[in-house]
Amino acid sequence: MFSLKTKLVAYGTAASVVFGIASYRLLETDGAARDQKNEVLTKVLMQGLSSAHYKPERLDDEFSKKAFNLYLERLDYNKKFLLQSDVDQLRAYQTQLDDEFKNGSFKFFDLSMSVFQKRLKEAEGYYKEILDKPFEFEKEETIEVKPEKLKFASSPAALKEEWRKYLKYQALIRVADALDSQQKADSAGSKEAKKTMPEIEADARKKLKDNYDDLFKRMGQLENEDYRSSYLNSFANIYDPHTEYYAPKEKEDFDYEFSGRLEGIGALLQEKDGLIKVSEITPGSPSYLQGELKPGDVILKVAQGNQQPVDISGMRIDKAVTLIRGKKGTEVRLHVKKVDGTMKVIPITRDVVVREEGYAKSLIIKGAKPIGYIHLPAFYADFKNAGGRNSGKDVAEEIQKLKQENAQGIILDLRNNGGGSLQDVVDMVGLFIKSGPVVQVKSANGPAAVLEDRDPQVQFNGPLVVLVNENSASASEIMAAAIQDYKRGVIVGSSTYGKGTVQQFFDLDQVLPASFDAVKPLGHLKLTTQKYYRISGKTVQLRGVTPDIVLPDTYTYLKYGEKEQEYALPFDEIQSAKFNTWNSPNFSIDKLKASSKARVAASPTFSLINQSAMRLKDRTEVSTRSLKLSTYLAEERRTQEESKKLENLRKNIPQLDVAGLRPDVTKLAGDTAASARFSAFTRNAKKDLYIQEAVSILKDGL
Repeated sequence: MFSLKTKLVAYGTAASVVFGIASYRLLETDGAARDQKNEVLTKVLMQGLSSAHYKPERLDDEFSKKAFNLYLERLDYNKKFLLQSDVDQLRAYQTQLDDEFKNGSFKFFDLSMSVFQKRLKEAEGYYKEILDKPFEFEKEETIEVKPEKLKFASSPAALKEEWRKYLKYQALIRVADALDSQQKADSAGSKEAKKTMPEIEADARKKLKDNYDDLFKRMGQLENEDYRSSYLNSFANIYDPHTEYYAPKEKEDFDYEFSGRLEGIGALLQEKDGLIKVSEITPGSPSYLQGELKPGDVILKVAQGNQQPVDISGMRIDKAVTLIRGKKGTEVRLHVKKVDGTMKVIPITRDVVVREEGYAKSLIIKGAKPIGYIHLPAFYADFKNAGGRNSGKDVAEEIQKLKQENAQGIILDLRNNGGGSLQDVVDMVGLFIKSGPVVQVKSANGPAAVLEDRDPQVQFNGPLVVLVNENSASASEIMAAAIQDYKRGVIVGSSTYGKGTVQQFFDLDQVLPASFDAVKPLGHLKLTTQKYYRISGKTVQLRGVTPDIVLPDTYTYLKYGEKEQEYALPFDEIQSAKFNTWNSPNFSIDKLKASSKARVAASPTFSLINQSAMRLKDRTEVSTRSLKLSTYLAEERRTQEESKKLENLRKNIPQLDVAGLRPDVTKLAGDTAASARFSAFTRNAKKDLYIQEAVSILKDGL
């Protein structure tokens, strides 16, 4: 037997997953005859899914049908390319995909790509022809905007008609925006000449055509390999929504999002008219420190050190980025055309580029009893670097700074925090409790393992509020659930996402011996290997965490969360862990809830938010939109009026007295870009209604 080494990532605990020896021998003997990358990749994926997933699926005809439908949905979600006859042709394979997956065959995939590319070329002709003529916006007609309600067109003529209505709707939106902007300019006393309706309509079509020219150019540059991940994930996602295959480039991007750091030059690029242009330089990055590369510069060629440069003119931007990124300490030489037209070769030594806005940040809310505010966008960790940043350590440092500011209570903001490192959750809960279990993690077989905080030290023992919403998921839910179960703090906001599963990343290259180096890199497989449970024994899977104090939210009435995902694992419960609830300070949740409810009921802003949520629900349930300009404008006017009411009410909300912490203010003094970002963060916090209510709740409990 041999082990596939695992790397502890955002989604799970360390474990060793064993891929069966039969698969290993199969690959070893089969490799010489069938050494194509796709074939090897599917065999490795299949073995990993069948042997290591929490709830392995049976690969049969029913599985094949599910994978077929999922792939078809993703290939043409808006039903703007394939005809019903194409779908019928492809459907002949719907019970054969399991066999192809087992055998490493891509016959169906290749056929689907052939059909899709043909229809892509035809659609390119549709949009060009349609956008060449003016739209008539006084005709009474509607468009269906929900893809799941659409059907594949029965003929090219029917598909072209769908494109006409689709493009007309997008042009209509642009015309309405232009009319609104022109009206606002008139109200502001603008002397600029007004455009006529035909001119506005022509501008809308031109901008739309430019956008679609760019879109179809990018799509035309895609190769079958670029669609491969989507195809393979049509199999992986049948196991559950969070089991996914990541191509090497996709995994690199994930690591950057997760850790907030990558190795490169720190320049944001954009593709325009076939040229790769620099749009922004990241402060403190290698490009920033080198000093010669500027926004607006065009990168023509890229050389690795003193090697021959590669011409990137007309290259897809993702491929150009791959050439420019690289390992810390290596040199890249950019052949650049400067804004003034001069040509220059700019050598830059790559280094770690850090995205500071992805890390924990704090503010102090002034008053007789100061309150600390910590914004945590993710439970990040850097597994590649032992000394890299992680959220548990960073939050501990923020708490220490807040204590120095005499914070009497703390608000931990986990809204829109999609999760991350499980170990950091354990460490973070430990900052607020003496010691004890934080979460239970269970594999498919065997008892649950209890992850505990073993450090008796309490970093902060004052009142705590945890803010959550529908986008608080996974690790955020573990954090909120543990604080709630310990009665350590008050959970405030709206019910969370409901993701109660644990994932691990596996490097597929480690499965194969050196004889398969020719097909590497293969990428990574993110597998659901465990489920986690609250220390009370309940899971958040599908149900999420219900706050102690629920506040109105714009998305309250929408169908959202894990329960809406296809093939999500079910809800269940296990035995409770042994733990002692917090008793100092002892919160009276009922009293705090009653006070909050009275404030919310008396708040015109919260009332309007609730009304807006109900209207949004009604609007999403009506899936047709008018293509008549006057009707569309009337609908938009009603929406804008309600939005303006809410905006005006928010303007009149008394702002919190918020300030940056002294160490942060000192650190930011010499960095104008970072200071500007932090100022925006502070401004937003001052007028955030939910932070204000959290402050009021803390004051009630102090």
